[in-house]
Amino acid sequence: MNDYFLIAKVISVYGREGYVSVRSYSDFPERFDDLSKVYIDFFNDKKEFFVENVIRKKNSFLIKFRNFDNGEDCKILTGKEIFVDKENLYKLPEGQYYVHDLIGSIVYRNNTIFGKIKDVLPNPANDVYVIDDNGKEILIPASFEFIESFNPEKKILILKPGDDFYEDDEI
Repeated sequence: MNDYFLIAKVISVYGREGYVSVRSYSDFPERFDDLSKVYIDFFNDKKEFFVENVIRKKNSFLIKFRNFDNGEDCKILTGKEIFVDKENLYKLPEGQYYVHDLIGSIVYRNNTIFGKIKDVLPNPANDVYVIDDNGKEILIPASFEFIESFNPEKKILILKPGDDFYEDDEI
């Protein structure tokens, strides 16, 4: 299982005081407000970095890391990806889940195993779960109209009972 989760990428050095400009990949910009520790990838090895300060700047963030006190120190960080560990993931509101919580979940429908979630496709109206049913892909909207419950600890998704909630185009 993945122990680190990508939240941003260092775009450039910013100024002469040890700040870097980062592009956020998070849907929750407020997650940067309380950021104290991150991991930066160097040759597939995650190194721990401590955050001294974060400044919001339009569509990006400026981050000052401990022991990086000038622009020259920060050059090595340009282009690097920034990760957090599971304990520092942003806490989602009730009923919302991370994609990594959903992937691999067993899907039940009418008390029978229906398949396994292999991907989540983002869409403007709602996400769509890609369910593998013995090699056949079935797309189910991530909507309360179709979902009865989800248990992220057990990785079990239960669809509402019924027979007609998706159309098979291959007739």
